[in-house]
Amino acid sequence: MSAFPSTEVTCILPVKDMDRARHFYENSLGLTPLGGKPDGKFVYRCGGTEIALFPKPEGTKAQHTALSFRVADIANAISALKSRGVVFADYDFPGLKTEGHVCVLGSEKAAWFEDPEGNILCLHEDLA
Repeated sequence: MSAFPSTEVTCILPVKDMDRARHFYENSLGLTPLGGKPDGKFVYRCGGTEIALFPKPEGTKAQHTALSFRVADIANAISALKSRGVVFADYDFPGLKTEGHVCVLGSEKAAWFEDPEGNILCLHEDLA
């Protein structure tokens, strides 16, 4: 049994340039801002999750997916985001190859892109 059965989750992403990051999250991704916090974070709601941008002058660049958005139709989601200037990555590694920006991984399709701060973000569609 989980100690946190109904707790909401906040994903905190470091950003070097808050204005640039906010422009991306609001205009490119279309997230609705909740507002700023006294500690400098800027927060968005996405489903039952909060996404908090945290100013960090030196930034950090994770080598993994920091955040993944589940979508009903990955092709339509990619098309919509590309029309807003989002650039998707293509990979060709052993065990990970994208076609049209999409890779099938077991029971889901996935596509990756970066925010302007270098955080790796993902779209994923459940197949079953």
